[in-house]
Amino acid sequence: MKLVFATHNKNKLDEVKALVPSHIELVSLTDIGCFDEIPETGSTLEENAQLKADYVTENYGLPCFADDTGLLVDALNGEPGVFSARYAGEGKNADDNMNKLLTKLKDHPNRSAHFKTAIALNLNEKKYMFEGIVEGHITSQKTGGGGFGYDPIFQPKGYKKTFAEIPLETKNRISHRGLAIQKLLDFLR
Repeated sequence: MKLVFATHNKNKLDEVKALVPSHIELVSLTDIGCFDEIPETGSTLEENAQLKADYVTENYGLPCFADDTGLLVDALNGEPGVFSARYAGEGKNADDNMNKLLTKLKDHPNRSAHFKTAIALNLNEKKYMFEGIVEGHITSQKTGGGGFGYDPIFQPKGYKKTFAEIPLETKNRISHRGLAIQKLLDFLR
């Protein structure tokens, strides 16, 4: 079965490919020749995921799933949320995003946060939604060289290391994206 994952993000694609069984051929937007910047104009993660999946299905006629992920920080009323990738501007620069967040949280006692991933699947002319959430907190500085995005400053609950320090296999098992993908894969079986 060929299934499009509506992303150009190689890190995200690699994380998901590590979880997908061999009978599913997972391809990216690049693989299908889609180089468009798909608009993410929704006000929720679920809406943005659905917009991306719909774009691929409508324009390429392929079964597709798309995700949208946000980091929601309690002390900042859920910021950056739906704007996580563009928190510090349209450049989508992870270091700038982390620096802005760390500056906003400077000296703040409440550093609790959670990552949420929403996955929209368009398959056989039907639409499905899956969700994964991981609780944790924002560290006071960046640590670790793995992962991507906010991983160097997010420490999942029950762990003493950030996502950027945790091995990929462990991260895939406990992360928001890993949990949502597992729900998607269970459904596809």
